[in-house]
Amino acid sequence: MNTLFILNDPPYGTERSYNGLRLAGAVAKRDGQTVRVFLMGDAAACAKKGQSVPNGYYNLNRMLQALTVLKADIGVCGSCMDARGIAAEELVDGAKRSTLEELATWTIEASKVIVF
Repeated sequence: MNTLFILNDPPYGTERSYNGLRLAGAVAKRDGQTVRVFLMGDAAACAKKGQSVPNGYYNLNRMLQALTVLKADIGVCGSCMDARGIAAEELVDGAKRSTLEELATWTIEASKVIVF
C-alpha cells in the first residue's frame, strides 16, 4: 500500500502538520506500507533544519527525520521554498527539493492520498 500525505499548514501555530506527520509515522511503521510526504505552501517551512522549540514542544524536524529512518520519501515544493527564501541546503536531512510534477507522479502512484 502506497500512501501520500500532502501537508499545507505551517510547522507551528496550528497542529495540522504535526498531526499529519504523526499519522504518516504511524502508517510508515506498518508492514507493507510505503509512505511519501509532500510539503507545500507554508508546510515547506516544516523541513527547514535548525528549528529550536521549547522543551516539551514537538519538533517537526525530528519527526521528518524519524520518517526518513522508516524509509519515507519527503518532498518539498521548490516554488514554495523559493517564495519563503528556503534554500535546498537548509532542508533537514532526508528531505529534498521537489516539484509539482513529482507530486503529480506520487499522486497517480498512491493508493491513498491524505491532505492536511
